[in-house]
Amino acid sequence: MAIFINFNYGFVFTSLVLVIMFVPFGVVHGANPTTTFSVCGRAPYPEICTFLIGKTSIETPLDVRRTTLVSTLAQAEKAHKLVSSMDLRSFGPRAKLAWADCLELYEDSLYQLNRSLGSTNSNDIQTWLSSVSTNHETCQNGFHDFNLSSHYQTFHSSLSDFSKYVRNSLAINKAISPILTISPKQIKGRKLMSSSNIKFPKWLSKSDRKLLATPSATSADIVVAQDGSGNYKTISEAISAVPKLRKGSSRFVIHVKAGVYKENVEIKKTMHNLMIFGDGIGSTIVTGNKNVQDGWTTFRSATFAVSGSGAIIRDMSFENTAGPAKHQAVAFRSGSDLSVVYNCAFKGYQDTLYVYSGRQFYRDCIIYGTQDFIFGNGAVVVQSCKIFVRKPMSGQKNTITAQARTDPNQNTGIIVHNSAVQADSDLRGSVGSIQTFLGRPWKQYSRTVFMKCSLDGLIDSAGWLQWSGNFALNTLYYGEYANIGAGAGTGGRVKWPGYHIITSASEATKFTVGDFLDGGSWIPGTGLPYTSGL
Repeated sequence: MAIFINFNYGFVFTSLVLVIMFVPFGVVHGANPTTTFSVCGRAPYPEICTFLIGKTSIETPLDVRRTTLVSTLAQAEKAHKLVSSMDLRSFGPRAKLAWADCLELYEDSLYQLNRSLGSTNSNDIQTWLSSVSTNHETCQNGFHDFNLSSHYQTFHSSLSDFSKYVRNSLAINKAISPILTISPKQIKGRKLMSSSNIKFPKWLSKSDRKLLATPSATSADIVVAQDGSGNYKTISEAISAVPKLRKGSSRFVIHVKAGVYKENVEIKKTMHNLMIFGDGIGSTIVTGNKNVQDGWTTFRSATFAVSGSGAIIRDMSFENTAGPAKHQAVAFRSGSDLSVVYNCAFKGYQDTLYVYSGRQFYRDCIIYGTQDFIFGNGAVVVQSCKIFVRKPMSGQKNTITAQARTDPNQNTGIIVHNSAVQADSDLRGSVGSIQTFLGRPWKQYSRTVFMKCSLDGLIDSAGWLQWSGNFALNTLYYGEYANIGAGAGTGGRVKWPGYHIITSASEATKFTVGDFLDGGSWIPGTGLPYTSGL
């Protein structure tokens, strides 16, 4: 029996005898208590899981998952209440900005956890739990941006239990995924990979794929035009009008005509299934210059930010013109799950493209930057894109990616597939004197793979750069597969335990659009053929 003491929002336990080895479950129903307790053995905090089981009449691993999610939601509600009721009188303007990020992020976590409780799809749940974990981490990052860690400490200890519950939920959901029986009803609407030349993930409906292929002014619900020829003159005005104009939850299409839109656009999590298309890269441009040096958190510095799921964005350019001296300055931030971005350009220096959370697919895009300029903790495939490395500040090194996975059970990572990496015009004369690396580990379980890419000679022979000393070198996963070009040689690459020269096509296939974005929790169960995308 577990003996516990109530302490803040968590529990302190005596030692427990647990079945740590994972026992194959067989069928879900009829699972015995030993099997159920073995699920707890997979959790990083098994004592919490075991305590929860002891409080309820749990019979199956599915019951364990639901109980864990319910308890995690309760912790999220406490965390949100704690943050929302904080006394801010001792906070300066920057601390208040970081606090405002936290409030929004914990609101989003409540939303993601409620979605998880209403779902039977393990891959969806793992994605949403990964987003919850990322939100928790990002709250802290906002205070770090301003060197205000002491302010975060005022409520950090009270939030630590929430982090434990989230991590347990991630581990338990992953552990039971292989035993779930997928019925035709559950996979309804899930599609195979396209056999067309442009292989968009087929979570898109037929009508969405048609829109992506041939958008036109006639397909738009509303038009944005600076010259007054549309319904609105700014993108932000158009976004604000969507709730009263749309009918139901069907796709809502916004056409943004050619022009330079000097505005910061934010599409909230309640704005689902938006399509925004412009008149082409370099024609429809959204530009801003918010940055950390001028008092914005990295999260809030984005010129264009989208959180609502199912976003489709194409034929536009997004810029942050703050420049390398301003450090973190985001051009585009996406927390849109199951989103597609096609034929867009992202221009910035440090932190250009913030692939914040959720499953995201980028196709035929152009990405410019210097340091950590594709970064975040989404499950992301960047496919058939051009990546241009720019000239950084004096004394800086260039790092293309900085992936932020904080837990080994998060289904996140940055995959760069069939893309080209080369020096932008301002860097070409300095390639020999400025080092450029494929990435560095922002967080402990950072995961990044470059496969079938063309890597020019600007890539340093070591390939990858440390973040700080030996941090994450044993726990990260960095991979390279079948790359070509003067910078693709692996003979001089780092010797870290977490670095992999991938030689197996089956291993590389795990990181394709088909496997990595649509996940293994439902595709194998269908028994249907699908295109792996390698």
